[in-house]
Amino acid sequence: MKRNVQKPGVARRSTGRGMRLGMIAVAIGLTGAALASTVPTEAPKASPSAKRSRFSIETGVASWYGGKFNGRRTASGEKFDMNLFTCAHRSLPLGSWVRVTNLHNKKSVLLRVNDRGPVPENVMLDLSYAAARKLGVAGLGKVKLEPLHANDPAVLALKHQQVESKRPQLQQIASTASGVPVLPTMIAYR
Repeated sequence: MKRNVQKPGVARRSTGRGMRLGMIAVAIGLTGAALASTVPTEAPKASPSAKRSRFSIETGVASWYGGKFNGRRTASGEKFDMNLFTCAHRSLPLGSWVRVTNLHNKKSVLLRVNDRGPVPENVMLDLSYAAARKLGVAGLGKVKLEPLHANDPAVLALKHQQVESKRPQLQQIASTASGVPVLPTMIAYR
C-alpha cells in the first residue's frame, strides 16, 4: 500500500474532489453576496391594473349567447335561461349586479353575473339573448360596464320586483255550490 507522504517545503496539490468542493463554496459565497446586493430595500410599487378595484367601470366589447346554451348549467350552478337578464364575466363575483350601457345608442340595462366567460380574449362580457336584444347589440357591441353595490337603490328595486313576480297568484274561484270565494289557504299556483 502506497502512502502519500508530503515532502517538507513542497506545497501539497489539491485533489480533484477537494478542489471542486472549494470552488463550490467560493461560488456559493459570491452568489450569496451578489443576491444580497440586488435585494430591494423597499417593496415594489403595484402596477395600475393591480390597483383597480373590483367596482371600477370598464369599457370594452360585449357579445351575446343564447340558443345552444339555453338550459345548460352556468358557473353559478343555475340553468342558463337566454330570456333572463344575466351575463358572463371573467372576474366579477357570481351573483353581483352590473349596469351595462351600449355606447352607440346609450341604452342601459341591469344584469346579474351568473356565469364565467367569455372565451375570446378581446371580448369583455357575454350577454344573455334578452339583454343583448334590450341593449340593441347584434353580434358584437361596444359597452360600458359599471358594477353595482348590493345596496344600490336600482338593485334593491329590481330584487323587490323579482320577489313580487314570484309570489303565488290568488285566484278568485267561486264555489259552484255556495257562491263563496275560496279561502286563502286554497291557493292555486301557476
